Amino acid sequence: MARKIVVTSGKGGVGKTTVCCNLGVQLARKGYAVVVVDLDFGLNNVDVVLGVENLAVYDVLDAVEGRCRARQALVRHPRYPTLYSLASNRAGERYISPQAVRLVLETVAPRFDFILIDSPAGIEEGFHRAASCAEEALLVTTPHLSAVRDADRVAGILGSYRLGEVGLVVNLVRRDLARRGEILSPEEIAAALHLPVCAVIPEEDAFFLDNIAERSRAFRRLADSVLGMPSVGRETVKFGRKRG
Repeated sequence: MARKIVVTSGKGGVGKTTVCCNLGVQLARKGYAVVVVDLDFGLNNVDVVLGVENLAVYDVLDAVEGRCRARQALVRHPRYPTLYSLASNRAGERYISPQAVRLVLETVAPRFDFILIDSPAGIEEGFHRAASCAEEALLVTTPHLSAVRDADRVAGILGSYRLGEVGLVVNLVRRDLARRGEILSPEEIAAALHLPVCAVIPEEDAFFLDNIAERSRAFRRLADSVLGMPSVGRETVKFGRKRG
């Protein structure tokens, strides 16, 4: 049965969806069966990040409302054969119950090792819908005070759910700025939020290939952390349980 991990954040624009999708890719590259589920009914861009926006015929709302079976809404990635996505849609004013979404996820769960749930940012209804479908959580933030403050609120609310593990991903990090005290360091953020750091993702810079390569390594370390494997990076900690 799949491990259900919600990837969430307190503030929009911190790279939550990018982290969720890249984690899915890295787990699929290791041979795990993964589905990335877009439960952000406002932005719904998982399929765009994964590059499969033209392949989806149905979405999660179609499955919830009975226009298709859950498996019919799954889109297999053309490059990674064990990676699937479940697209979202704009729900408008319709109420989508957490129970209905959970039923869809439970239907497809036996096919997968991991269900990664991309949650809306913040603490509104969509966040609670996504969190209620999960067993574990990854909280994404950036090293900026406003993002960390919002993440602190989300961390407190996640504590009210029965989650086996909650880990921290610090995205868009520039170590030079952290050393100069211009931004918070990952260690300071972890201490403030009382969460273990699962990965530190450097800020992407297309002009520096070493930086891009380090981002790729950071996402691999995040996947290792989720799998509970020994980390080659000192900033990665064990997260969750290792599958046999």
